[in-house]
Amino acid sequence: MKIGVSGVRGSFSEQAGRQYAASVGVREPEMAYLTSVEGVLSALDAGSIERGVFPVENSTGGIVIEAVYAMAKHLFDVETMFELEIHQNLLVKPGTKAEHITRVVSHDQALKQCRMYLKRKWPGIDMEEYPDTAKAAQDLANGVLKDSDAVIASKNCAEMYGLDLLEESIQDLKYNFTNFVVAKKG
Repeated sequence: MKIGVSGVRGSFSEQAGRQYAASVGVREPEMAYLTSVEGVLSALDAGSIERGVFPVENSTGGIVIEAVYAMAKHLFDVETMFELEIHQNLLVKPGTKAEHITRVVSHDQALKQCRMYLKRKWPGIDMEEYPDTAKAAQDLANGVLKDSDAVIASKNCAEMYGLDLLEESIQDLKYNFTNFVVAKKG
């Protein structure tokens, strides 16, 4: 089964896609990393994926606005919806100390889920929205972002992209869940 997810390798959407595949008995799904919900639904329309997995709402950050706009432009069927527990983490280039951080970069939803933490721990630091949490981690590791940037992403991203885990589970609420949609062609 070919599953399109709204993220790159290491994203929460990839984790959700793999969880869905396991729930329907698919051991090794072929993953298509499509970065955005628009990318997922366009690929579903084109028939280049069999299922699309993307977030629609988070218990802390609310509605995923990007998903609302993309869903309004496409026809598809919802096969199922399910929750995934989300733990946000602050990742940096190896050896980067907290005092060297000048900006925090991540998806809008991750920034919303960590809003109070960021206000308390990083007052006055610039925040920048990015298309995907895992893409921010990948770009930090690849030198696209500055060495003085920190990103909010999954723990998997730290391991996958060789980043240091500066702080774990920084989301504002201990219990932080995102609802994901599994879409199929209508």
